[in-house]
Amino acid sequence: MEIYLVRHTETICEKGICYGQSDVEIAEPFDFIFENIVSQLPSEALIFSSPLKRCVILAKYIQKNINTISYQEDNRLKEMHFGDWELKTWNEIPPEQLNPWMENFVNIRASNGESFVELHERVGDFLSEIKSKKSHLPIIIVTHAGIIRSLLCYHSSLPLKDAFQNKADFGEVIKINF
Repeated sequence: MEIYLVRHTETICEKGICYGQSDVEIAEPFDFIFENIVSQLPSEALIFSSPLKRCVILAKYIQKNINTISYQEDNRLKEMHFGDWELKTWNEIPPEQLNPWMENFVNIRASNGESFVELHERVGDFLSEIKSKKSHLPIIIVTHAGIIRSLLCYHSSLPLKDAFQNKADFGEVIKINF
């Protein structure tokens, strides 16, 4: 199964803002970047997207510019839920909450949010579902860095604690085979 992981483009959030599942806008102009992304994708595919607008805008652009067999938004493709930390600067998060999470982000939840292992479980559920369909068509997944890192951990059997070894830049396309 050929899968193209596509990270959304840059958001309007300043660097240092924790925005996980907050539905923030993407920075403009983005047409040239979108064209470059499409040039790296197959001409026909199934498309899955996070329902957050920073992904949906890109996914709909891809949908219009390739032969899309199906398009589906899936909540399991949302970025990590950072709970009380959403839209705060990392410096605003109390050290007594942030430090334990930084030392063990895999198992410790963000305050009223989720842990990376919880994100990884929902990604695993999504992955099992698409693998069970046994499609011979390429699959495009438009999503977030955390989801891409999780999928790459599944792909390479990399321990979750090492997930940040998997780079996923804004607008990057990563092709993998399962």
